[in-house]
Amino acid sequence: METKVCIIGAGPGGACAALQLAQLGISSIVVDKAIFPRDKVCGDGLSGKVLTILERIDKEMGERLQKAVFKLDSWGVTFVAPNRIGMDIPYKPDYQKNMVDPRGFVCKRIDFDNFLVDEMKRRPEITLYEGISIDKYQLEEDGYLLSNNDGSFQIKTQLVIVANGAHSSFTKDVAGIKMEPEHYVAGIRAYYKGIRGLHKDNFIELHFLKEMLPGYLWIFPLPNGEANVGVGMLSNSARNKKVNLKKMMLETLASDPIMKERFANAELAGNIEGYGLPLGSKKRKLHGERYMLVGDAGFLIDPFTGEGIGNALYSGRIAAQRAAEALKINDFSDKFLDTYDEDVYRILGPELQVSTKLQKLIKYPWLFNILMKIGSRNKQLKELMTCMFHEVDLRKKLGHPMFYVKLLFNRQ
Repeated sequence: METKVCIIGAGPGGACAALQLAQLGISSIVVDKAIFPRDKVCGDGLSGKVLTILERIDKEMGERLQKAVFKLDSWGVTFVAPNRIGMDIPYKPDYQKNMVDPRGFVCKRIDFDNFLVDEMKRRPEITLYEGISIDKYQLEEDGYLLSNNDGSFQIKTQLVIVANGAHSSFTKDVAGIKMEPEHYVAGIRAYYKGIRGLHKDNFIELHFLKEMLPGYLWIFPLPNGEANVGVGMLSNSARNKKVNLKKMMLETLASDPIMKERFANAELAGNIEGYGLPLGSKKRKLHGERYMLVGDAGFLIDPFTGEGIGNALYSGRIAAQRAAEALKINDFSDKFLDTYDEDVYRILGPELQVSTKLQKLIKYPWLFNILMKIGSRNKQLKELMTCMFHEVDLRKKLGHPMFYVKLLFNRQ
């Protein structure tokens, strides 16, 4: 079969690309090795980026997500420093005065990804093939010939949007991007029921516990009294310290004075699963002749918060817009697709750079301790930090050492 655009992977990045193309009146074929609904090991957090992008593609799609029963509205993040001082940072200032338009959500990936698949099935411009793995990529003069291993499934396409995740063989074999332990996080995820002390407004929690640095523990509340609980750590640190993340998490939940109390009556629901997060802490080339990489396949996960879904959606939409321009002038060259990288790093780059700096500051727990201690006492500073969380220009200050020096001399 033939198509103008083939998208490999029907997760958030690939689905977003297909939906944006459909909105532009461009047909595409999407191929995924899984059959939906399928689980995806993840933190399950959806930042405000997710709803923003879906609304930009189709306002009604955003409204359907807001009405979905499988998600939990979340109004912010709680950061907990190694000294156990925590700070609530809302997604919106003064959110309690107007709690009718949440921008953040928490939901299981099996539900969110299936929501996007259902959205694709609404569109006649999108043809979705499930349960088929694209294993061979042959670049020809007039496009890519894609096929499964035995050649029983073949697609000839003018342009490929690669969105098949962190372990994409296309990313490794064609784009030449390899896993680098210093730019990769090893993570585990579990589901628990009956955890005590969850935030009344469903703030997600990031705990930078001393024994876990330079990693952290997260607790994300979910519908039906469940929560996503996990641990993430840079792969090179986990390897050098010979850390068993599963053992570390279970021991922390059982012996840490605070966590022991909160998990006293909690029950593990299902298995503890592991996964990897390719970080956007290094700038990479995200395109080549007749292809673009989006989401995890392009190593675009936030190095500090671990957010990948929002960045996958952003890059998927940008790829679709660039694909439309390429089709219009019939130019799929490496040079013409340069602007895909330019747009991705113009939009996501500043935030990725700030988060990379923040990630490196985890090596200095005393900085986090000072920040939380002062912020918990200083209303003005706390408000500034709230703005920094959702305004990239202000967050840039967090990447400069002088910001902390000034804090030390202005503690009142």
